[in-house]
Amino acid sequence: MTAATPAKVNQPPRQAWPPLLHRLVRTVRTRRLFEPGQHLLVAISGGPDSVALLALLHRLAGPWRLTLTAAHCNYGLRGDESEEDERFVAALCRRLDVPLIVRRLDVRSGGRRGSIQAVARDLRYRAFLDIARECGADRVALGHTADDQAETVLLWMLRGAGLTGLAGMPAARGELIVRPLYDSAREDVLSYLSRSGLSYRRDSTNEKPLYARNRVRHEVLPVLKRLVPSAVRALCRSADLCREDDRFLDAHLAALCEGRLKRDSDGSWAVERRFIRQLPRALQRRLIRELLRRCDPRGRAASARAVEEVLHAIMAAGANRTKISGRYRVTEKEVRCLPPGHALSKENHAGQAPFLLPIPSSLVWAGTGQTIAVQQLAPSHVGGEFGPRRIVVDAERVSRPLIVRAWRPGDRFHPLGMKGRSKKLQDFFTDLKVPMEARRRIPIVAAPEGIVWVVGYRQDERWAATAETRICLLLTAGPESQAEGAS
Repeated sequence: MTAATPAKVNQPPRQAWPPLLHRLVRTVRTRRLFEPGQHLLVAISGGPDSVALLALLHRLAGPWRLTLTAAHCNYGLRGDESEEDERFVAALCRRLDVPLIVRRLDVRSGGRRGSIQAVARDLRYRAFLDIARECGADRVALGHTADDQAETVLLWMLRGAGLTGLAGMPAARGELIVRPLYDSAREDVLSYLSRSGLSYRRDSTNEKPLYARNRVRHEVLPVLKRLVPSAVRALCRSADLCREDDRFLDAHLAALCEGRLKRDSDGSWAVERRFIRQLPRALQRRLIRELLRRCDPRGRAASARAVEEVLHAIMAAGANRTKISGRYRVTEKEVRCLPPGHALSKENHAGQAPFLLPIPSSLVWAGTGQTIAVQQLAPSHVGGEFGPRRIVVDAERVSRPLIVRAWRPGDRFHPLGMKGRSKKLQDFFTDLKVPMEARRRIPIVAAPEGIVWVVGYRQDERWAATAETRICLLLTAGPESQAEGAS
């Protein structure tokens, strides 16, 4: 009796991976986004990109021994449409047997500044990071594609951004955020969904031309693709090149600044003004932006306008020039960036702290943004017209030091043209109908003997130059500015 040959069991053939999954795996490996055996928190809105991402990672979970958890944010901004998105995501996760965590976020609470889209993005990222910590996820996977990167680069380009902006979104941000579809085109995502029979939701706000990104997506990119079919790939390649250069400059600057950046216990950061002035302009901007970022509680990058304002104050001629703002202070020796709520920041932003005004020198008063300057001249060298923003004082009738400060209750002076009569500054402002909030911002130039000048309004008659004056002090004030730091 011969042994029976065991019958062959018909096993279903192993399904080939779709091209999009191969590309995802290549991106994950080359960019080192995550490793087999890790726990991924997958952000899912219900749109095509996030649905494709979850489905692909679910397909990869077995061979890579991945643990998946999904996270969905509901802002409730689109009423029933938002609720339908949540129900759709919940049904998809049940079908894939992936645990789902939902967060309901209110973008209108808390007095947050910025557009609804920007506030929603900040809330969403914070929610994902919180959920990741709660469930022990190693990474947070987002569904951004190459098209999203191309749109981001174009938007930054239109804002006149430098290397950091033109680098767009990184494939990985920090230790948690990763973008596995980073090298995949949106048309490939849609093709994968169609072939796999996967449905998805459409956000109606993504079709509205109200937002710049939507117009770039629906109007600008299609034109570029007609001109250059590989436009998306080319923009992404440029972003990668910009990021490499950007990282090199960051590393080079860090080496130059080693031991030079000082953090005080109050949270402010300082560096020698002379050191910044010696750097090439590109590194000056980069260092200022880094100091401002370090002082931001959420680590956000400063605007180009803020960086240029600090740089202008640093490079201004005159060793005694001082610039005070709600975010920074530039003095003769140092540049100090201030965190929100810093005592110096709050005090100076309201124009409360007194500052010396050496002769000659100039400073910028944060309350109004005006440049106040003083110089000593012979009477024969003083020309031009005089008025609220340009006065002449007899240098021998006022002692030193001159200071610039804010109005104080009880202040009294002798307004020019009142024939020597004194008047309380409060009554002077009341007669001119100057609002209380504006009074707090008006700079006062004072000497030990008393008020010399209510800047922009009237000088004190006691110290005005006369025909007998031998040495003059010429004081000038520029027009009020809307620059950051002025209220």
